[in-house]
Amino acid sequence: MSTVSFSFLMIYYLDPSVLSGVSCFVMFLCLADYLVPALAPRIFGSNKWTTEQQQRFHEICSNLVKSRRRIVGWWKRLFTLKEEKPKMYFLTMVFSLAVVAWIGQQVHNLFLTYLIVSFLLLFPGLNQHGIITKYVGMAKREINKLLKHKEKKNE
Repeated sequence: MSTVSFSFLMIYYLDPSVLSGVSCFVMFLCLADYLVPALAPRIFGSNKWTTEQQQRFHEICSNLVKSRRRIVGWWKRLFTLKEEKPKMYFLTMVFSLAVVAWIGQQVHNLFLTYLIVSFLLLFPGLNQHGIITKYVGMAKREINKLLKHKEKKNE
């Protein structure tokens, strides 16, 4: 997190143009591409691949596949909603995009990008400690309460 914070602070302080920013980013990638193969054996040693490392690698790959399946599932549900209830889809999309546009207008782009990158970096730890599950569960319960309350009003 400190590296990300320092990087964003330098970007904010230097305020490079888009072309300079892209150029520096690609230059950093080229430098990493050149240095990582040379420095990695010295830093990490030349250990043999153990079964524990293999199991951890398999766990990471399984989590990536599960995440991809969840994203594809949400994508399919979105298009199912579009086919079955086009008006609801339209209103949901317009409202969601209006909220995102409003947030983008209120918050500086670099700060918003910093928050997104920080959240993505912290997400595995938050998920491992059950914090994401806890708050998603709370949100689902509140949405279900609202839907049940709406159904009672309609009856």
